[in-house]
Amino acid sequence: MSKKILCIDSNHSILHETLISAGFGCDLFWDKTKEELISLMPNYEAVVIRSKFKITKEIIDTCPKLTCIGRVGAGMENIDIDYAQSKGITCVHAPEGNRDAVAEHALGMLLMLLNRLKIADTEVRQGIWKRAENRGFEIKDKTIGVIGYGNMGSEFVKRLHGFGCKILVFDKYKQRFGTDTIIESTLETIHQEADIISLHTPLTEETTHLINDDFINSFRKNIYIINTARGNCLNTEDLVTHLKSGKVKGACLDVLEYESTSFENMDLRKMPEPVQYLMQSDNVILTPHIAGWTHESNYKMGKIIAEKIIKVLNH
Repeated sequence: MSKKILCIDSNHSILHETLISAGFGCDLFWDKTKEELISLMPNYEAVVIRSKFKITKEIIDTCPKLTCIGRVGAGMENIDIDYAQSKGITCVHAPEGNRDAVAEHALGMLLMLLNRLKIADTEVRQGIWKRAENRGFEIKDKTIGVIGYGNMGSEFVKRLHGFGCKILVFDKYKQRFGTDTIIESTLETIHQEADIISLHTPLTEETTHLINDDFINSFRKNIYIINTARGNCLNTEDLVTHLKSGKVKGACLDVLEYESTSFENMDLRKMPEPVQYLMQSDNVILTPHIAGWTHESNYKMGKIIAEKIIKVLNH
């Protein structure tokens, strides 16, 4: 009897097509409720999730057959990885699949902000023709601090080459990655020199609210902030305080710390006050957690996860 895989969220068809062609049973049950899925999981050797479903210690304890958990995406915070590994369960994810998308999106948001493209486009559509008021800033000769040099950070750095900017990179867990064009840096140096910072870290206890009042105050210059990592890596209230003061000149946010609980019905009046400020600010570019969500990345993440699961189950 072939090993069975439960797909909890919808994904590109290449995922289940690849699993089925490798001889595995693959059930596509993304229309089931959470309770129904939990009752079904003990029958499977592997499960595939995205973001809406959390695999906790309690769920793992009910799944004696489970040997692999696949997360279609980069972040793994919705899986109790330590407990899963203690039970001999391999957890895989697919940051290779959406790193190009995230890098391009971060750069696109930055260009949009610095060149006032959102504002200028809106004004022209309203018959307003302002040139001097919409004069932008160039990336050239700016210093960009990149925090986190994994899949996403390293790809973003590649996109910066050619812009003529100085690139400082800090990664607490990596060393000796510097080159002629990438300066391996400390946070202190980034605080002293950066004009722009871009965050590319996973969400952990260590990175929760990494960007906060103290962090922002540590910068010598007024700065721009890009966050395409996780919303909870940035304290929104502190960001808004510094947007109001001018210490933060602008922000590009693909993720928000409130998104998991506050965005079901997008009623601005019911949003937390800091989010209302962000949504009304001309100095903020917002997107709905889509940096890694291109047509190409959808395919690549599905293919990569399928191949990793096949490797684990065939081991």
